[in-house]
Amino acid sequence: MTRVLFYSHDPVGERMAGLGIRTFELARVLADHAEVTIAHGGDESGVLDGLRTVAVKPHAAKALRPLIARADVVVTHPVWSPAGRWLRRSGKRIVHDLYDPETLETLELSAGSGRLARRALTDTTLDRLHDALRTGHHFMCAGERQRDLWLGAMLGLRLIGADLYDRDPSLRSVIDLVPFGVPVQPPVPTGPGPRAIVGDEAEIVLWNGGIWNWLDAETAIRAVAALAERRPRVQLVFMGSSDQVAARRATERAHAVAKELRAPVHFHAGWIPYAERAAWLTQADCAISTQREHLETRFAFRTRILDCFWAGLPVVCTAGDDLADRVERQGLGEAIAPGDADAAAAAIERVLDRGRAAYAEPLRQAAAAFAWPVAAQPLVQWVTSTEPLTRPGDTPGRLKPSAAHRARTAAYELAGRPFLARR
Repeated sequence: MTRVLFYSHDPVGERMAGLGIRTFELARVLADHAEVTIAHGGDESGVLDGLRTVAVKPHAAKALRPLIARADVVVTHPVWSPAGRWLRRSGKRIVHDLYDPETLETLELSAGSGRLARRALTDTTLDRLHDALRTGHHFMCAGERQRDLWLGAMLGLRLIGADLYDRDPSLRSVIDLVPFGVPVQPPVPTGPGPRAIVGDEAEIVLWNGGIWNWLDAETAIRAVAALAERRPRVQLVFMGSSDQVAARRATERAHAVAKELRAPVHFHAGWIPYAERAAWLTQADCAISTQREHLETRFAFRTRILDCFWAGLPVVCTAGDDLADRVERQGLGEAIAPGDADAAAAAIERVLDRGRAAYAEPLRQAAAAFAWPVAAQPLVQWVTSTEPLTRPGDTPGRLKPSAAHRARTAAYELAGRPFLARR
């Protein structure tokens, strides 16, 4: 069988964030077509649901090299050098996952850092993207808006030439949609869930993810605080929290605002195990996902919203991205303007008044469209392809990496680790 290596710099195991979940679920789909191994940035190696997992240090990834050598296909996000150099020289089919617009996320993540540190962080993140675009044979992203972004990046690097265009004017064989997905089976609640915290009589508004710096937990808190004045049973529950740098500022601010307003808000400490999230989703009455207006918001794909589709949980979310457009278009909840707490409160109240049952059928249809085996079809085709390997980066006349890019890469390889770790 074809041997496929998945790599995620996030952990894959009992507790997983978005990238780890995506890697695990796509690997499970591919396991029906290939021999699959998952390399990940966690601490444990072993077997997870029949899949071999290997722990790899993201910024000192020596353990990744023999795994690349053994594979026929490597599916990965943009990696740090020298792993990128190993990929390019490997002769393997390389599929780069661009579902996370990390280059834009980093601009938001590094806000407040010193000027030189911020420039170094954003430059090295952009270097990894450019290396990936030159190295990959295929690229997957979450939605059409993201696809337009990455096609523009490829065009700017002179990677779309006449030969490539003539082979496939749509470029779907090169870059296509593999959105985040949901399980085929309906949710089966396990564990206590939020009712154990707020009681059976509460109207639960669930924030089903982490409180990251690029999100807007404050608007959700202010909305529920205002709504509670006329609807005293409403409770806002934050399902997960992280101590990573990317979450600290927003988490501290969320706690401060909730205390200031004396809002009916509950923060769950730590991360809910992936297998236990169904209890939280099925016990809630409404979900909320809010973020400020910036570039990351426009091109993001809020994976937390898909779990709400799967669990039949209507959503109130900030307008402006692909999934928010779908929520509005298909009646899966309501979308509101960024930063408008009054509009968020009114939208939550309308959703609670209608009740979950009113949204059940459109949410079921949305979940079916995002089932993992459906979402993964382009990746399955690439992995099982017998077509000769061609990459956009081999297009004649391509723009080579800049001298500054090459200097940063050389400095990284000399040090054996990035001079500025992302987290």
